[in-house]
Amino acid sequence: MKKIILSLVCIPFLIGACKNQTKDTSKISTQASFEPMLKKYYEQGLLLDPIKATTSGDNRYDDLYTNALSANHINKQKAYYTDYLKKVNSYDKASLTKEQQMSQEVLRWECERNLERLAFKNHAYLPIDQMWSANLFFGQLASGASAQPFKTLSDYKKWTQRVEGYLQWLNSAKTNMQEGIELGYVLPKSLIKKVIPQLKEMTNPVVEQHLFYTPVLNIPASFSQEDKKQITKLYSDMITNKVIPAYQSIHDFVATTYLESGRESSGIDGIPQGEAYYKHQIKLYTTTDMTADQIHTLGLNEVARILSEMEAVKNKIGFKGDIKEFFNDVRSNPELMPFKNPQQVIANFNTIHSTMKPSLKKLFDKTPKTAFEVRQTEAFREKSASAEYNPGSLDGTRPGIFYTPIPDATKYNTYSDESLFLHEAIPGHHYQISLTQENQALSDFRKTLWYSGYGEGWALYCESLGKELGLYTDPYQYFGMLGAEMHRAIRLVVDTGMHTKGWSREKAIQYSLDNEAESREGIISEIERYMANPGQALSYKVGQLKLQHLRAKANKQLGDRFDIREFHNQVLETGCIPLALLEDKIDRWIQESM
Repeated sequence: MKKIILSLVCIPFLIGACKNQTKDTSKISTQASFEPMLKKYYEQGLLLDPIKATTSGDNRYDDLYTNALSANHINKQKAYYTDYLKKVNSYDKASLTKEQQMSQEVLRWECERNLERLAFKNHAYLPIDQMWSANLFFGQLASGASAQPFKTLSDYKKWTQRVEGYLQWLNSAKTNMQEGIELGYVLPKSLIKKVIPQLKEMTNPVVEQHLFYTPVLNIPASFSQEDKKQITKLYSDMITNKVIPAYQSIHDFVATTYLESGRESSGIDGIPQGEAYYKHQIKLYTTTDMTADQIHTLGLNEVARILSEMEAVKNKIGFKGDIKEFFNDVRSNPELMPFKNPQQVIANFNTIHSTMKPSLKKLFDKTPKTAFEVRQTEAFREKSASAEYNPGSLDGTRPGIFYTPIPDATKYNTYSDESLFLHEAIPGHHYQISLTQENQALSDFRKTLWYSGYGEGWALYCESLGKELGLYTDPYQYFGMLGAEMHRAIRLVVDTGMHTKGWSREKAIQYSLDNEAESREGIISEIERYMANPGQALSYKVGQLKLQHLRAKANKQLGDRFDIREFHNQVLETGCIPLALLEDKIDRWIQESM
């Protein structure tokens, strides 16, 4: 009897254990189904955007180029994001691991923002501009020095097939721009004038000098003579009969009808739904709910703060004039323009890297395996380009590349080179992107995401690390850092000014000239950049300030337990995420570390 009683006493516990076991099994099953869902999202996304696969080092789709302007493709995108938004929302957050919960939040954000984007017509009717559009990156691929591989005969043939798809896109761009004129979607005239020479460059009738011919000039020596002859004829015919006529057609249209139809207004509020579109862009790029007015005010306050710090540096240097005179002196000082050729500019960046190497381990205990290079920006886009970073491949076989435009080395001003390197190269974009791509704990789709508030915020934050890394010993270089920060603060003012407050291009240019030491040509290029991609320029300062706030909060609350290397690990290990999610993560880390 006693045995029976004991057994009966145990039965409830056994039942409970079975229930718990069933619940745990269900939990594991949910977690297990979540990862394949993320994998499918990533794989289907590559088919929708095969260029993304190529830039990631995945060469399965090197022959494809989807026409993102076609109604069919736009509908596919809408269905894709709608489907996966439903799927990701179907998972119970409590049933997922912490890392999966983060992926759930990120994927939800991705789907929602892209569905918002697709609801606007800008991407369809404004497909080409002087800085951001697909044709410019395609030119980089065409050079043979970017992500598109040209190592085998198959590689060379795949590129010709990709060009076929791209030319369909280029034709659609012309058609859409023609329709855009009728509907009120057209670029400002000042931007159109910058696009015309870029298109003209691609109409060069001397095939051997054409950008698209460059891979022929670099055919591997291992190729047979027959293969070399075949490729040469294939590319010559493609350029003569397809590429040049396509570019000639859109060039002639842009240089005449489109230019004549160009708008005089500078802001995006000059097109249909412009105000709503700008609100979307603010959320997309800053990953916050800030309003244009809040950002404008923040910018004005930051400009005033940084200006006072600039005054202090000016006085330390011993310059006797006012700050505007000092700006002019920095712009034109021959001692800050010491170079005679582009190779010297590249060498200077490599020297900066060497100087900071010993101090990097004080701030970072994780460094990328992906190699890194500094290169001059290609000639065809150099006059309107900014310095930029192109990520390496996911497998690390292609290096990360810091591109810097050097249209005239004798006029290249070095005063901000140290801050520029910290931002675009190391530990800025190269560390952030490469460590993300190398993080095996992250789902594939998160390794190639880009949120500007986080990514550009991190890069600008890295500019403030110069003194800790043994840089900024020259007061001009420190002034360059302040100038770079001022440049991003000015963006908050002029971007919101042009797109919501009726500021003209000229007013924005003058405001910049009054508050920073950038050259007039550089400022014009920047202002036109903001005109072409509203809101993107807001992300830098908003993200930087958030990171500085999180570092200060962690330092204050953790005291002696605060480790700057671990703080940087916490920021970087998640990959690119919206700033609100990053703040939640850092807050949890602080509490767990106390």
